[in-house]
Amino acid sequence: MPLILIVDDEEAIIELLTFNLEREGFAVAAAYDGREALSKVAELKPDLVVLDWMLPELDGLEVCRRLRQDSETALIPIIMLTARGEEIDKILGLELGANDYVTKPFSPRELAARVKAHLRTRQLNQVHNKTAAQTLKRGSLYLDADCYLTEKDRVNIELTPKEFELLFLLASHPGRIFRREVILNHIWGYDYPADTRTVDVHIRYLRQKVEDDPNNPTMLVTVRGVGYKFAEQQ
Repeated sequence: MPLILIVDDEEAIIELLTFNLEREGFAVAAAYDGREALSKVAELKPDLVVLDWMLPELDGLEVCRRLRQDSETALIPIIMLTARGEEIDKILGLELGANDYVTKPFSPRELAARVKAHLRTRQLNQVHNKTAAQTLKRGSLYLDADCYLTEKDRVNIELTPKEFELLFLLASHPGRIFRREVILNHIWGYDYPADTRTVDVHIRYLRQKVEDDPNNPTMLVTVRGVGYKFAEQQ
């Protein structure tokens, strides 16, 4: 039974999510501040974390950042749950490593669906990683899926897990055009309508990290009106 850790300082939110997630067949644990969240993750090794932004002790962004820096917790899916709904807030949360972003007020049924989608994607990726090629060499880029290592000209590049998965997906199929909806389904596990700007944000940050000139990309190419591809010459 998958274990979901809910981190929120509002008891009513925790009770609501616990009721709905347990009804869907999940085990649920709770933490009420950022430091307790880190302790519970280390102790329980949850399959997914639902993480509020505004928390006592350590805020949700700092908790997310620390989980992503630790190799033991770097791949645990994180859904940010917050009243901060501005686009810049969403971008910040995703850039620090959150897999998804849900604003309050929210639908418990939709959140449960997102939890299922991310767990399904994680399971599929684990199966895929056991059978698929683990390393790629594309021009100056070297990717190792076993340890989420990215190097360019033998210099290490720090990517979030989702940035790496997106880059690895595109680089595994040079020249193939991926629609945004396909990328969302493959990387984020969305099987319902979602904001495709999530893909655009991750592409933008990837270009800043791996392209010589992010404004004139030669690897991660936009196919106008369709999606993205990794250039074949790489």
